[in-house]
Amino acid sequence: MAIRSNHYDAAFEAYLLATGRPFVAIDEARRAQLAEVSLKSMDFIVDGGSHRLLLDIKGRRFPTGGSSGNRWECWADEDDIASLLRWETVFGNQYRAALVFAYHITDSQWHPLHPVRWEYAGRVYAFYAVWVRDYARQMRTRSPRWATVALRKPDYAQLRCPWEEFSRGV
Repeated sequence: MAIRSNHYDAAFEAYLLATGRPFVAIDEARRAQLAEVSLKSMDFIVDGGSHRLLLDIKGRRFPTGGSSGNRWECWADEDDIASLLRWETVFGNQYRAALVFAYHITDSQWHPLHPVRWEYAGRVYAFYAVWVRDYARQMRTRSPRWATVALRKPDYAQLRCPWEEFSRGV
């Protein structure tokens, strides 16, 4: 099961249920041991038609950083990326890993930037996906201390795709 206390995961799971998309929510309480390597679990395995999608949900507020801040936070842990790439290899060619950025849109003035929105538990969300392999090719270190990576704004703008469009194209 996804972490229900995380409203981003809960919102995405509710969205999958409402749209009838087959999925399995993964128990994140334990890391998987694979050939003496510990792997972070993904959040969901979703039927993508021609592929099965290995998804890690990244919850972010939109916008962040005030009026001059970055509206599109897209950072991840290095471990998230490495583990998802490894899971792709383990599961084989019929599986593809992606990050889903679940943005909690904190003010209705930002709704026009997100034509597809989902309301859950009194909050409004927009979901965007990026293939992990594409993310890994473009990522830059965000914080060496915290072992986080991110994409530059133009790279993220090019790679991100609204979930509805992304999931139809698989």
